[in-house]
Amino acid sequence: MIKPALTLIAALLASPASAQDLSKGTWVDLTHAFNSESVYWPTAKMFEHTEVFAGHTDGGYFYSSYDFASSEHGGTHLDAPVHFAEGANSSDKIPVEQLIGPGFVIDVTKQSADNVDYLVSATDIEAFEAEHGKIPEGAIVLLNTGRAGLYPDREIYMGTAARGQEAVADLHFPGLGLDGAKLLVERGIGAVGLDTPSIDFGQSTDFASHVELMTNNVAAFENVADMSALPTTGSMIIAMPMKIEGGSGGPLRIIAHLPGD
Repeated sequence: MIKPALTLIAALLASPASAQDLSKGTWVDLTHAFNSESVYWPTAKMFEHTEVFAGHTDGGYFYSSYDFASSEHGGTHLDAPVHFAEGANSSDKIPVEQLIGPGFVIDVTKQSADNVDYLVSATDIEAFEAEHGKIPEGAIVLLNTGRAGLYPDREIYMGTAARGQEAVADLHFPGLGLDGAKLLVERGIGAVGLDTPSIDFGQSTDFASHVELMTNNVAAFENVADMSALPTTGSMIIAMPMKIEGGSGGPLRIIAHLPGD
């Protein structure tokens, strides 16, 4: 499933001349910074960053150190397949090849603006392919709903700023429909990401798209930052999550490389 992504990476790194391509072009950070305002699921532990020491020591040099704690699932983060599929890959078991690959950005900003609960469908994906070609195996597919600009205002971004189980019923944001998830699995993609708190839309109660993707060991990236600078095709996506042994997810740094002179 991931051989085309490997081929692309190998081509880029095959010779010193090719490797220099990564020093050219543009790098785009698709990651929201982690802080006290980071968006987490209403039932998840929020991000905490606590100072251990920051200042000048008795030895005369400056030193700073902090503790952090949070749920695996919040801010820009990974959903490992084991999050919704027993026995599937945990964070540390996802092949690196699934986290690096050619980027395909499907723009559904208009649909999402018209319908906050919009589901990206197989029809949307097929329309994209009709214009840009079939999505290849090993691709990293990013769904641009246009919601990243609303982050981190939880009330607007996810439908409620309330905390606790009762708040889940008030969540509203777009997601990937089950038929869309099935088509992406058929395509053999490495991973899929979007700029909302969940691959499934806010009103989901069965998390069917999570289940479909993750029972097939397809990872997901959630709360991806602004994708507006990315081309529809032609970028390389590099998504490096914290490597938590046995983890169901974790904080993610995701970037894109855009080729150029």
